[in-house]
Amino acid sequence: MGVLSPLQERIRQLADERDVIILAHNYQVPEVQDIADIVGDSLVLAMKARDAPRSNILFCGVDFMAESAKAISPEKKVIHPVPGSRCPMAHMVDVDSLELFKREHPGAPVVAYVNTTAEIKAHSDICCTSANAVKVVRSLDAEEVIFIPDSNLGAYVQSRVPEKKVHLWAGYCHVHDDITPEQILEVKRKYPDALIMVHPECRMEVIEMADHVTSTEGMLRFASSSDAGEFIVGTEEGLVHRLEKEVPDKIFHRLDTAVCPNMKKIGLKDVLKALENMGPVVELDPEIIEKNRAPLERMLALK
Repeated sequence: MGVLSPLQERIRQLADERDVIILAHNYQVPEVQDIADIVGDSLVLAMKARDAPRSNILFCGVDFMAESAKAISPEKKVIHPVPGSRCPMAHMVDVDSLELFKREHPGAPVVAYVNTTAEIKAHSDICCTSANAVKVVRSLDAEEVIFIPDSNLGAYVQSRVPEKKVHLWAGYCHVHDDITPEQILEVKRKYPDALIMVHPECRMEVIEMADHVTSTEGMLRFASSSDAGEFIVGTEEGLVHRLEKEVPDKIFHRLDTAVCPNMKKIGLKDVLKALENMGPVVELDPEIIEKNRAPLERMLALK
């Protein structure tokens, strides 16, 4: 973990004393990433939550991530330091509207991006992340699927799985949706040798400009294995901290406007307070947990 500040040291001490594993998403602020046991994308963190060797999970991410951890590991206490750290896209779909959409496309299984609430996952057939969305859709024995809630990611999946009809929900991640071709070109003009990596939550016109389209974990793998020495990072700027730590011999250019204010709501003092109080605790109705586990486990079962 490198050299930690006294506050970070206290957090690590408390986490060990209280049998807490700290999970942090790649978009968290650097000082929170630096005290986490595991830093990763939604897929990595979902698997680590399921397999966590400790009895308590402190989740530094937005609300749906902490909910998913609880659904996968209902026997564990899951702590979300700032409940107000919510994903706007996850709240762009409601049950009544989804049920109506399902009636409009009878027989089409619902693929729920993990960026959805626990209530919505309970009305879905299988979950996916940006890392495995294409694989999940390909795995389904159906000619048509409903993809919620990210229309950009759904459009990317459709482009990769043309043999199926993907019915898109009109949701989006405002951080990725706001990335424009003009922004990418402006950075490319400054750094012409840099390869362009973009997240599949971006608009198709941005995706079509990229040298590589992948999840945040995929960006780490690509940057590590590529012969290139310079990269434009087309996702939330928090990933650059981890890229610079884990691939220190290469240069990464962030998009300064690609900032998720909700991911940035959790700070070190929030983490310390949550450890001291062992809360706020994520609570889910047992029925919702049971209905969430099936689509999540189906996703995690895909190799």
